Amino acid sequence: MAQNMTFASLQTDLRRYLERGFTLASDEIVYEQLPRLINLAERRIARELKIEGLINVLTGTFQAGLAVYPKPDRWRSTVSFNFGIGDQGDEYTQLYPRSYEYVRSYWPDRTQTGVPVFYAEYDYNNWIVAPTPDAAYPFEVLVYQLLPLLDDANQTNWLTDYAPQVLLYGALLEATPFLKNDERIPVWQQMYDRAAQALNGEDLSKILDRSARRTEV
Repeated sequence: MAQNMTFASLQTDLRRYLERGFTLASDEIVYEQLPRLINLAERRIARELKIEGLINVLTGTFQAGLAVYPKPDRWRSTVSFNFGIGDQGDEYTQLYPRSYEYVRSYWPDRTQTGVPVFYAEYDYNNWIVAPTPDAAYPFEVLVYQLLPLLDDANQTNWLTDYAPQVLLYGALLEATPFLKNDERIPVWQQMYDRAAQALNGEDLSKILDRSARRTEV
């Protein structure tokens, strides 16, 4: 019976592939480095892949007179930004992405308020919206986010459940230069690219399927 990948089983797999780090006593450096290499692979995947499993939904409420809002922890990039208007606040309207310079030029006086139209990346940790909200509108933001990193206390995440091959080959790709085994880099790179391409293909199929269903309706 097939078993799902965990942080512990991934380390076991890596030791078998690398033929190193089986015990702390016999190979201390590699044994202790494997968790760090796995985390590096997770960060690589979050940086390089734009897939549905890495999207998170953030909800909140604009505050009248406040233009700057914090991004969630482990934010990587913003997919879309919407807010609700109407009597019940359930008529969602898209905020349009613009550069920070455009937003500041469009609405130079933050103390003036209105119905928001644009948003920009204020810095790595915050967004800015313009006009500065004039009411407590509910908002919804879709973001690409680094998943909670695997460790002994966090044995699984979306990657272990749905993309174990990408995670395995990504970790091997991080481990190979560390071990100065450079001739293996093209091998793991090819395997990683193939697994990542398949994952991107699955996401594209979902998008096309949803688009087709909307067209039929």
